[in-house]
Parts: sequence; C-alpha cells; structure tokens
Amino acid sequence: MEVQVDGTIEAPIDPAQLDGNYQWVRFGYLNFFTLSGVGTFDGQGEAAWKQNDCKKRWNCKKLSMNFGFNFLNNSVIKGITSKDSKHFHVNVFGCKNVTFENFSISAPETSPNTDGIHIGKSSEINITNSYIGTGDDCISIGDGTRRVTILNVTCAPGHGISVGSLGKYPNEEPVESLTVRNCTLNNTDNGLRIKTWPGTPISYIVSDFHFEDITMVNVSNPVIIDQEYCPWNQCNKQTPSKIKISKVVFKDIKGTSATQNGVILICSGGTPCEDVELSDIYLTFNGVATTATCANVKPTLMGTTPNCEV
Repeated sequence: MEVQVDGTIEAPIDPAQLDGNYQWVRFGYLNFFTLSGVGTFDGQGEAAWKQNDCKKRWNCKKLSMNFGFNFLNNSVIKGITSKDSKHFHVNVFGCKNVTFENFSISAPETSPNTDGIHIGKSSEINITNSYIGTGDDCISIGDGTRRVTILNVTCAPGHGISVGSLGKYPNEEPVESLTVRNCTLNNTDNGLRIKTWPGTPISYIVSDFHFEDITMVNVSNPVIIDQEYCPWNQCNKQTPSKIKISKVVFKDIKGTSATQNGVILICSGGTPCEDVELSDIYLTFNGVATTATCANVKPTLMGTTPNCEV
C-alpha cells in the first residue's frame, strides 16, 4: 500500500477540534506500507503552543501530534515534511524495519515539546538524509527500542539526539544497539545525550551505542550522559539511577561548543557506566579546546580527546 501526498494537508488550528486525539494522522497495523511524495502535513501549532505549559508542570495536558506510526512492518516514509506540530511531530511505536528517508521536520526553536521523531518499543528503525528543526529533541529513543540507525541527519535547532529519558516507569524495557553517524547538530541545546532519572523503580541495561563522525556547531552540551535527569524536581536525587549504561563509543566528534565543558559524563553512583570510549573528540569554545567532566565512569581515551576532570 502506498499513500502519495504532494500538496499540503492542514490540521485544525483549534486544538479542541481534534477532540483529544493523540495524533491527527495515524497509520497502523500495516506491512509493506509507503508514505511518499513532496507534500506537507501542517499541524498549525502556533496558536496551540501558547496553551502549552509542559515546561512548568509535568502533568500538563498533551496536545495532538502530527503523526502516529504504530505497528508498521517493512515500511518507508520518504520525501514528506511535517510542519509546526502542536506537540511531538512523529511517534513511532511497536514498529519493525521502518525507514524515514529525505524526511523533513520544521518548527521554530520557541515551539514547546515539538520533539521531531520519538521511537519507542520498536526495532530496525532507520532515519537517513533528513533535516529536523524543532523546539525540543531532534530524535528521541524511548525504552524497548533496538537496532536504530541515524545517518546523515541535520538537527537545527532543537535539543539534540537523545536516548531517554529512561527509568521513570516500572514497566520499561532495555534499549540496545544505536548507531548515529555523519550527522550535524547546529545551535542545539544538546548534542548527543543519554539521560536517565534518579530513583528509578526498575533496573535494566542500555548498551551498544556508537556515535561517530558528528559535527557540532555552537552546541551547548555536545556530549552528555546525565543519570541525574530530573526536570520539575519530581524525583529523589538521593537515590541513584538503577539503569546500567555500557558499551558506548563517542568517536570523531568535532566542531564548536557554546560552553567550556564539551563533554559531561555524569553516571549513576549506584550502577556506574562501563566500557565508555572517547576517541578523537576535538571541540572548541571561543577558539580554545573544551574540557571534560566525568563522574562514576572511567572512560577509555583515544586520540585527541580531553582528559576527564572529576
């Protein structure tokens, strides 16, 4: 089955007209499906963003996303643009072997909670040759996700490429095998980030992450592991995260940082990170090489890489 869209499809401006639907465009339970064309799905989110208070309270009312891709197998989304979603642009759930190719996402930096592509409980997801500009995470990887490849993607603006946040809920599943290669992050709040909540109700392992050949342009936190992630102070930082992070490689990371500290690895005091490699990381801040800060991790340093300051 192929759906081709070459025009513009607009969501209602008023969020109430969507009647609480989690996504206003959904494709699900399909095998060998293709969504193609040069069309635009416009969420017309600008008016709705003013009603969004999710930066102030964690239990805020969720607005409608542009796309939901649920339980798709062996499918392709190519050439399409997602514009100005009221909430996340794309949610991928329960999918296997799905490719996003030449996919574009467009929303201003000031748009709240407009994550680009969020992936959860899915496997073999590929995002290639795409441009994602949002007011939140460019791409976020949720629990239960395995074998994701992100290749030749530009994020600008947004909060970068994130694994997590993980560990908030008791029924979560491990995250394994992520490859991010030949990507550019331009004026994003974060670059490559892994984040877990402290005081997690369950323990599991996240492993086999490979970040390589990444260009940073004025990125605030280019490389960051944050196992004390706690927005809105809705957690107990006295209890360390139980999520075990292992087998992570950051290799050939270059460009400019918006802060002096280009690498921040804050791992869990209860389950320290293991097998973390920093290789050929050269980032500058105001023309001077950036520093690195590490806690509860002893990374392997290779090539031109800053020493970890504890």
